[in-house]
Amino acid sequence: MRRKIPSSAALNAFDAAARHSSFTEAANELSLTQSAICRQIAGLETLLELKLFRRTRRGVLLTEAGVAYHRQVSGHLDRIERDTLNLMARRGRGASLELAVVPTFGTRWLLPRLAGFAQQHPDITLNLSSRTRPFLFEDSEVDAAIYAGDGNWPGAVTTLLMRENLVPVCSPALIAPHRTLTPEQLATFPLLQQSTRPYAWRHWFESVGYAPGNELAGPRYELFFMSLQAAIVGLGVALVPEYDLGDDLASGRLVIPVRQPCPSDRAYYLSTPERKASNPSLEIFQAWLLHEVAEYQANRRDPITGERTPT
Repeated sequence: MRRKIPSSAALNAFDAAARHSSFTEAANELSLTQSAICRQIAGLETLLELKLFRRTRRGVLLTEAGVAYHRQVSGHLDRIERDTLNLMARRGRGASLELAVVPTFGTRWLLPRLAGFAQQHPDITLNLSSRTRPFLFEDSEVDAAIYAGDGNWPGAVTTLLMRENLVPVCSPALIAPHRTLTPEQLATFPLLQQSTRPYAWRHWFESVGYAPGNELAGPRYELFFMSLQAAIVGLGVALVPEYDLGDDLASGRLVIPVRQPCPSDRAYYLSTPERKASNPSLEIFQAWLLHEVAEYQANRRDPITGERTPT
């Protein structure tokens, strides 16, 4: 049987009209006439035997079926465009990997090291996207993910990268004239909360044997990078992974007010779908990544004492 697949012209017309809620604007974007857009939409609706738009005084709006269909169509068109651009950029040579990363780890730890990977493997292009929440590989085009968790990811192969230790940091101006604080003193300052780690401060205070009662209160941020910036400008005390600190301690932008790190209940893992575990480019990236982690661990310095503490 002939496949029931709409033409690319019809799908492009539908996508443009859905995004603009206007056949006229869709025609302008695609350099077509409004009547041409109408014909493409009408043909698509005939094929589907469904109405995708309803007319209003201000233009056109998607029907419920149109909303659901556009969500799928736009994703497919984006992937086709991305794959086309990748092929054009590589001129048919090499490979590309789609890597999902937790944003702050990707920005602070991974990106500064990627120049080395590019030099060693110029035929492999790494495309990074940020993910802060769990997702299914089946619902995405992601080839691998670096995430913080417990190592359990159904349908995936996970490889431990590094454990996580959380360290309190703040602007030196916030606690002046003090250089360090007791846990009791620390609890009197605003505690910057991480929306993805709602009980982090409670666990930290438990590790120092103190229960202030306000450990869940304070402004919330989704990303550790946001918490770090908020701490730098004096909005409060952040509790962040030690790898995030970069040169903020050395430069004096941040200080550690209580010298007590706390092991987190999470670690960083590389996760790959089982169906892609034997991908040659992924194997190369994983080997490089594990080497970088080993180098980092071997040369790691304790953020509190400054002493080398390989693990």
